[in-house]
Amino acid sequence: MQAPRPQTLHNNKNQKGFAKSFAVIAWLLIMVMLYFFFQDAINAQLNPNQQLNSSIGSQGEVRTVLIRNKAGHYVGTALVNQQPIDFMLDTGATTVAITADAARQLGLRQGQPIQVSTANGLTTAYLSQIKQLQLGDIVLYNIPASIVPNLAGTEILLGMSVLKQLEFHQQGNQLTLIQHK
Repeated sequence: MQAPRPQTLHNNKNQKGFAKSFAVIAWLLIMVMLYFFFQDAINAQLNPNQQLNSSIGSQGEVRTVLIRNKAGHYVGTALVNQQPIDFMLDTGATTVAITADAARQLGLRQGQPIQVSTANGLTTAYLSQIKQLQLGDIVLYNIPASIVPNLAGTEILLGMSVLKQLEFHQQGNQLTLIQHK
């Protein structure tokens, strides 16, 4: 029996190292592809109302239907001053509550400081106003809002300053917002 040549052992080590590197790269590529493939499905579960559709009722009213997400919240994408932003309906909020980052993105000015009560206790917020809010074909103007610097999350909270201008009905997993003309 002959001893293997040193050159052959060296080549086998290089081939094994290359095979391991190739396997790791292949798995990483598969994981990245799966992430991008399922990202839309995950986003649709978190925000099933990314494209709000409206209809006109028999008496000329505008109706926009929201579908409840997996967590039981009504989340969607609205246009605030012509810019898309995610929202969550919050009947416990007096006004529209906006994060500081979202306020900068939307070009909203911080007005007079006020004390507000949040789930995390008392904090300072700043009065502001949304010139135009669009939910599908429902359009509202000059909406009172507050910029809450320590507000968590990425979406704005649509409070009663919006909802009191609309009629709304919940049935099953759907909430219908109605704007009478």
